[in-house]
Amino acid sequence: MTIVETAKKYDISADTLRYYERIGLIPPVPRTKSGIRDYDETSCGWVEFIKCMRGAGLQIEALIEYVALFQQGEATVGARKAILIEQREQLAERITQMQQTLERLDTKIAHYGSCVSFENALREGEQNRK
Repeated sequence: MTIVETAKKYDISADTLRYYERIGLIPPVPRTKSGIRDYDETSCGWVEFIKCMRGAGLQIEALIEYVALFQQGEATVGARKAILIEQREQLAERITQMQQTLERLDTKIAHYGSCVSFENALREGEQNRK
């Protein structure tokens, strides 16, 4: 698959895909004889994985380290797992914080809903007195 096709499939710009490869966020993509990137199933799997992880806010540096370790082979399984565990813990903490923020927003919205209902009731009462 070409870079344009891959970019369209994953809703990422071609420039972003090149950047990901350049900084080591995805392993080097195979190329055709003429040097054009040819995204195969493995490359697309990496793009999908990184897009998912970045979408959840995982740190670029940790993901770059993970990819580098992956390329070194099976001897790095423990280190890769440790990175994923650390990132998972950080993500779980962010989710907890976001849930607390969501609850606070819900409380505020409910409060303003009560205020609006009260204001409407006051207006209706004034109009009924006229």
